[in-house]
Amino acid sequence: MTRRPADLDRATRAVEDFLDALGVPVSSDPELSETGRRVAEAFASDLLEGYALDPAVILGEATSSSASGLVVVTGIATTAMCPHHLLPASGVVHVGYLPGEKVVGLGAIARLVDCFARRLILQEDLGQRVVDALVAHLGARGAGAVVDLVPTCMTARGGRRHGSRAVTTAYAGVMAADASARQELLAAIAVAGGADGGAGGR
Repeated sequence: MTRRPADLDRATRAVEDFLDALGVPVSSDPELSETGRRVAEAFASDLLEGYALDPAVILGEATSSSASGLVVVTGIATTAMCPHHLLPASGVVHVGYLPGEKVVGLGAIARLVDCFARRLILQEDLGQRVVDALVAHLGARGAGAVVDLVPTCMTARGGRRHGSRAVTTAYAGVMAADASARQELLAAIAVAGGADGGAGGR
Protein backbone atom coordinates (compact mmCIF):
# COMPACT_ATOMS: atom_id res chain seq x y z
CA MET A 1 0.00 0.00 0.00
CA THR A 2 1.38 3.40 -1.01
CA ARG A 3 0.15 6.92 -0.52
CA ARG A 4 0.05 9.89 -2.83
CA PRO A 5 2.51 12.76 -2.16
CA ALA A 6 1.70 14.69 0.99
CA ASP A 7 0.06 18.12 0.66
CA LEU A 8 1.66 19.83 3.66
CA ASP A 9 -0.25 23.08 3.27
CA ARG A 10 -3.57 21.27 3.24
CA ALA A 11 -2.51 19.05 6.15
CA THR A 12 -1.41 22.11 8.13
CA ARG A 13 -4.79 23.76 7.67
CA ALA A 14 -6.52 20.50 8.60
CA VAL A 15 -4.62 20.27 11.89
CA GLU A 16 -5.42 23.89 12.70
CA ASP A 17 -9.09 23.35 11.86
CA PHE A 18 -9.13 20.18 13.95
CA LEU A 19 -7.78 21.98 17.02
CA ASP A 20 -10.13 24.91 16.46
CA ALA A 21 -13.11 22.54 16.22
CA LEU A 22 -12.12 21.13 19.61
CA GLY A 23 -12.18 24.61 21.11
CA VAL A 24 -8.42 25.01 21.36
CA PRO A 25 -7.41 28.71 21.04
CA VAL A 26 -5.06 28.23 18.10
CA SER A 27 -5.06 31.85 16.92
CA SER A 28 -4.48 33.40 20.35
CA ASP A 29 -1.83 31.05 21.76
CA PRO A 30 1.65 31.83 20.40
CA GLU A 31 2.84 28.32 21.27
CA LEU A 32 0.36 26.96 18.72
CA SER A 33 1.32 29.26 15.85
CA GLU A 34 3.48 26.61 14.16
CA THR A 35 1.76 23.51 15.55
CA GLY A 36 -0.22 22.77 12.40
CA ARG A 37 2.88 22.72 10.23
CA ARG A 38 4.92 20.78 12.76
CA VAL A 39 2.27 18.08 13.14
CA ALA A 40 1.84 17.82 9.36
CA GLU A 41 5.58 17.45 8.83
CA ALA A 42 5.93 14.92 11.65
CA PHE A 43 3.28 12.67 10.18
CA ALA A 44 4.43 13.07 6.57
CA SER A 45 8.17 12.64 7.04
CA ASP A 46 8.40 10.43 10.11
CA LEU A 47 5.32 8.81 11.64
CA LEU A 48 3.90 7.68 8.28
CA GLU A 49 7.10 7.42 6.25
CA GLY A 50 6.60 3.68 5.91
CA TYR A 51 4.17 4.19 3.04
CA ALA A 52 7.10 5.43 0.95
CA LEU A 53 9.20 2.34 1.70
CA ASP A 54 9.12 -0.91 -0.26
CA PRO A 55 9.85 -4.17 1.60
CA ALA A 56 11.04 -5.80 -1.61
CA VAL A 57 13.68 -3.08 -2.02
CA ILE A 58 14.73 -3.28 1.63
CA LEU A 59 15.29 -7.02 1.34
CA GLY A 60 16.62 -6.82 -2.21
CA GLU A 61 20.30 -6.49 -1.26
CA ALA A 62 20.49 -10.05 0.00
CA THR A 63 23.53 -12.26 -0.46
CA SER A 64 23.74 -15.96 -1.16
CA SER A 65 24.48 -18.07 1.90
CA SER A 66 24.59 -21.69 2.94
CA ALA A 67 23.52 -20.77 6.48
CA SER A 68 20.54 -22.73 7.68
CA GLY A 69 20.41 -21.79 11.35
CA LEU A 70 18.02 -19.31 12.87
CA VAL A 71 18.91 -15.62 12.46
CA VAL A 72 17.47 -13.43 15.22
CA VAL A 73 17.53 -9.67 15.74
CA THR A 74 16.16 -8.57 19.10
CA GLY A 75 15.22 -5.27 20.69
CA ILE A 76 14.42 -3.35 17.50
CA ALA A 77 13.04 -0.09 18.89
CA THR A 78 10.13 1.32 16.92
CA THR A 79 6.91 3.30 17.08
CA ALA A 80 3.72 2.27 15.33
CA MET A 81 0.62 4.39 14.77
CA CYS A 82 -2.78 3.09 15.83
CA PRO A 83 -5.23 3.39 12.90
CA HIS A 84 -8.19 3.82 15.25
CA HIS A 85 -7.03 6.76 17.38
CA LEU A 86 -3.93 8.05 15.55
CA LEU A 87 -1.94 7.51 18.73
CA PRO A 88 1.53 5.95 18.93
CA ALA A 89 2.55 2.63 20.41
CA SER A 90 6.25 2.42 21.22
CA GLY A 91 8.42 -0.49 22.20
CA VAL A 92 10.50 -3.22 20.63
CA VAL A 93 10.16 -5.91 18.00
CA HIS A 94 12.11 -9.19 17.97
CA VAL A 95 12.45 -10.87 14.57
CA GLY A 96 13.89 -14.21 13.52
CA TYR A 97 14.03 -16.13 10.27
CA LEU A 98 15.26 -19.41 8.86
CA PRO A 99 17.27 -18.60 5.72
CA GLY A 100 16.46 -20.16 2.40
CA GLU A 101 19.27 -19.53 -0.05
CA LYS A 102 19.92 -15.91 0.94
CA VAL A 103 20.53 -13.75 4.00
CA VAL A 104 20.23 -10.01 4.42
CA GLY A 105 22.15 -7.46 6.48
CA LEU A 106 20.86 -7.22 10.03
CA GLY A 107 20.16 -3.52 9.61
CA ALA A 108 17.71 -4.39 6.85
CA ILE A 109 15.59 -6.27 9.39
CA ALA A 110 15.27 -3.09 11.47
CA ARG A 111 14.38 -1.09 8.36
CA LEU A 112 11.79 -3.69 7.45
CA VAL A 113 10.15 -3.26 10.85
CA ASP A 114 9.98 0.51 10.37
CA CYS A 115 8.64 0.04 6.84
CA PHE A 116 5.46 -1.38 8.34
CA ALA A 117 5.45 0.27 11.77
CA ARG A 118 5.59 3.76 10.29
CA ARG A 119 2.10 3.40 8.89
CA LEU A 120 -1.41 3.32 10.29
CA ILE A 121 -1.38 -0.31 11.37
CA LEU A 122 -2.68 -2.58 14.09
CA GLN A 123 -0.02 -4.14 16.30
CA GLU A 124 -1.44 -7.56 15.45
CA ASP A 125 -0.84 -6.88 11.76
CA LEU A 126 2.62 -5.34 12.16
CA GLY A 127 4.35 -8.58 13.07
CA GLN A 128 2.51 -10.51 10.39
CA ARG A 129 3.49 -8.07 7.66
CA VAL A 130 7.14 -8.34 8.69
CA VAL A 131 7.30 -12.14 8.67
CA ASP A 132 5.28 -12.44 5.47
CA ALA A 133 7.73 -10.07 3.77
CA LEU A 134 10.72 -12.15 4.88
CA VAL A 135 9.20 -15.25 3.32
CA ALA A 136 7.94 -13.52 0.17
CA HIS A 137 10.87 -11.21 -0.64
CA LEU A 138 13.88 -12.87 1.00
CA GLY A 139 12.84 -16.46 0.41
CA ALA A 140 13.11 -17.35 4.08
CA ARG A 141 11.90 -20.85 4.90
CA GLY A 142 10.15 -19.48 7.93
CA ALA A 143 9.97 -16.33 10.03
CA GLY A 144 8.62 -15.19 13.36
CA ALA A 145 8.18 -11.93 15.24
CA VAL A 146 7.32 -10.87 18.77
CA VAL A 147 5.97 -7.32 19.02
CA ASP A 148 6.08 -5.75 22.50
CA LEU A 149 4.61 -2.24 22.61
CA VAL A 150 3.14 0.27 25.05
CA PRO A 151 -0.07 1.47 23.34
CA THR A 152 -0.98 5.03 24.29
CA CYS A 153 -4.53 4.37 23.13
CA MET A 154 -4.70 2.34 26.36
CA THR A 155 -2.43 4.35 28.62
CA ALA A 156 -3.40 7.92 27.68
CA ARG A 157 -7.12 7.62 26.99
CA GLY A 158 -10.15 5.59 27.98
CA GLY A 159 -9.33 3.56 31.06
CA ARG A 160 -5.80 5.05 31.18
CA ARG A 161 -4.21 1.76 32.09
CA HIS A 162 -0.75 3.08 32.88
CA GLY A 163 1.97 0.47 32.62
CA SER A 164 -0.01 -1.70 30.21
CA ARG A 165 1.89 -3.46 27.46
CA ALA A 166 0.64 -5.47 24.52
CA VAL A 167 2.60 -8.45 23.23
CA THR A 168 1.70 -10.17 19.97
CA THR A 169 3.36 -12.92 17.95
CA ALA A 170 3.31 -13.72 14.26
CA TYR A 171 4.72 -16.58 12.20
CA ALA A 172 5.03 -17.49 8.53
CA GLY A 173 6.40 -20.38 6.50
CA VAL A 174 7.60 -23.43 8.41
CA MET A 175 7.46 -21.54 11.69
CA ALA A 176 3.70 -21.30 11.38
CA ALA A 177 3.45 -25.09 11.52
CA ASP A 178 6.55 -26.17 13.45
CA ALA A 179 6.25 -25.72 17.21
CA SER A 180 9.93 -26.55 17.75
CA ALA A 181 11.01 -23.77 15.39
CA ARG A 182 8.81 -21.30 17.24
CA GLN A 183 10.24 -22.43 20.56
CA GLU A 184 13.78 -21.99 19.26
CA LEU A 185 12.95 -18.40 18.32
CA LEU A 186 11.40 -17.62 21.70
CA ALA A 187 14.39 -19.18 23.47
CA ALA A 188 16.81 -17.05 21.46
CA ILE A 189 14.85 -13.91 22.34
CA ALA A 190 14.92 -14.87 26.01
CA VAL A 191 18.69 -15.43 25.90
CA ALA A 192 19.09 -11.91 24.51
CA GLY A 193 16.96 -10.52 27.31
CA GLY A 194 13.94 -9.74 25.16
CA ALA A 195 11.56 -11.78 27.26
CA ASP A 196 12.39 -9.73 30.36
CA GLY A 197 13.30 -6.33 28.94
CA GLY A 198 10.43 -5.74 26.58
CA ALA A 199 8.96 -2.35 25.85
CA GLY A 200 9.07 -1.23 29.43
CA GLY A 201 12.71 -2.10 30.00
CA ARG A 202 14.28 -0.29 27.03
